[in-house]
Amino acid sequence: MNLHDWIDELCDVLDIETEVDEGLVLDLARIAANDVQKTAAPITAYLLGVAVGSTDANPEAQEVLAAKAQALATRWDRPADAPDPDDIDDDVPDDRAVDHSGERFDEDE
Repeated sequence: MNLHDWIDELCDVLDIETEVDEGLVLDLARIAANDVQKTAAPITAYLLGVAVGSTDANPEAQEVLAAKAQALATRWDRPADAPDPDDIDDDVPDDRAVDHSGERFDEDE
């Protein structure tokens, strides 16, 4: 079975009717795998598909969306093993000696 047969069979199973530019998707996946990390490839391809489907993008618009994703992957400068800046545990100051009993916070209101 070749890739075209797989695409046809998969579309039948998923009950969708679409044309796939597999070269575009494969190029984008390769760039994401090389410039971001290997596991970014399928996620990037999936999200491109979501974007294409949600906007009902024509072939030219699909190329624009793929080019935007490719540009992001190409300029990605974080090593694959770098921690997410939002997940880094910052040092929390020791304020056990401070009395916070009368303080109110937005979440208390």
